[in-house]
Amino acid sequence: MLCIKTIYRDIFLFDKVDKASKMRKLFSANCLTPFEMNRTFLTVIIALSLAFSCSFANAQKTNPGKHSNPTSIPVVGIIKNLSDSALLDIVQRQTFRYFWNYGHPISGLARERSNTVLAEHYWDYINEAWDEPNFSKTTFGPDACAIGGTGFGIMSTIVAVERGWISRDTAVGRLIQIADFLSNADCFHGIYPHFMDGRTGKTIKFDRLDDAADLVETSYLLMGFLCAREYFSQDIPKERYLRKRIDQMWNVANWNWHTNDEKKLYWHWSPNNGFDMNFPITGWNECLITYIMAVSSPRHPISKDVYDGGWVGRPGFKNGKSYYGIKLPLGNYDMGGPLFFEQYTFQGIDPRGLTDSLGNDYFEQGLNHTLINRAYCIDNPKKFAGYSENCWGLTAGDSFKGYVAHCPEVDLGVIQPTAALSSFPYTPEYSMLALRHFYYDLGDKIWSEYGFVDGFSESHNWYAKSHLAIDQGPIVVMIENYRSGLLWKLFMQIPDIQNGMKKLGFQSPWIKK
Repeated sequence: MLCIKTIYRDIFLFDKVDKASKMRKLFSANCLTPFEMNRTFLTVIIALSLAFSCSFANAQKTNPGKHSNPTSIPVVGIIKNLSDSALLDIVQRQTFRYFWNYGHPISGLARERSNTVLAEHYWDYINEAWDEPNFSKTTFGPDACAIGGTGFGIMSTIVAVERGWISRDTAVGRLIQIADFLSNADCFHGIYPHFMDGRTGKTIKFDRLDDAADLVETSYLLMGFLCAREYFSQDIPKERYLRKRIDQMWNVANWNWHTNDEKKLYWHWSPNNGFDMNFPITGWNECLITYIMAVSSPRHPISKDVYDGGWVGRPGFKNGKSYYGIKLPLGNYDMGGPLFFEQYTFQGIDPRGLTDSLGNDYFEQGLNHTLINRAYCIDNPKKFAGYSENCWGLTAGDSFKGYVAHCPEVDLGVIQPTAALSSFPYTPEYSMLALRHFYYDLGDKIWSEYGFVDGFSESHNWYAKSHLAIDQGPIVVMIENYRSGLLWKLFMQIPDIQNGMKKLGFQSPWIKK
């Protein structure tokens, strides 16, 4: 039986045109007798016909009202000649499987990654990229869950309901599972740790000092939960219960505690180490959402002085230089840094028409940073194999060794598919060209049961086997925001968020005068 399962799995990811010829080779390679081979061949032909008729039908559906609302989502291989819309459906849905099919069975939290690495603290694995020896014996594996990645998964779950991949009631059940688990998990002044054991709710230390509250990851979690509170608004017991749980988390989160009575926010706090990590949240980077959530809090808000002193008033906030003839408004990285800077916050915050009191235009920032990143890959000054106008996107993710915040300043020849795909709201034409290249030209190497693998390097002949929650979620959410604006609409209509953004001096078509 195990042999047949393996054969079926291997065949399933082939293009359907090639299946008949490749099945015979697989059966022979797995040492079946002629009689067994003919019987198994017929069995698999029937199974494949049923599976692909179902999966292809699902791939073509675009009207959420006509979907059958399954509780599990089938895997789809490479299907030729898809329209743009059908291809986006498949990529979003298969990527969402990471959260739905691979979510932690006890807590429902998003697992940090799909593979297991060795690390006494997570930095041990990250620093392998810089040739730091790592002889750790502790596994960082399937019980290691990501708080920020869970927030992204919650937003992806809303997309799944809206598009009919799962039923509304089933989704509410999963979100209640997560919320109830978190109500009894480690929490510090209402702020959750970066990593959590999905079985026990106990903190998994990132570092000796980073062993408790992580304000940035909590902001991503609560961004997702607040979107869920808006979406699941029916006056029925389960949805009322979910909203109550979300309100409890939102009300208790003490953002102001993380100022340490200073004019800035601190990323970490620990009952063991206090503020010894000493890591202020400054930008420009992925943390704008943290300041917005903090000032929007109904019970523990920060003052505008904290935002002015810790965020927009810092020397590294502005840029103003031009790269490849494109002006970059913000950030102290040459050419902008990793692309996730323009993606994490803007899963909920709509950058279109968004400006601040200093005149910064946030859609311009996101667009120009993305165009510069792409232009750098086309220029390809280090002559890495594979880089082109259709193969671009430098951001944080797994590398051929360790985890790296890839960007023009730290270019190791590794492309992360999430970089281009999560840029759809900024560069839809270029992102679609990249998507078609990834799916059709490289799909045999990088397309998997959870969508695209985390990264690849043609120069190093390396193709990741891993998926990361924080890279999966933005693909689903940002493609949806490009297609329908769903998450933007949910998040930007929240009165607390509107009031907070007004306090900070933001202007947006969503913000009521």
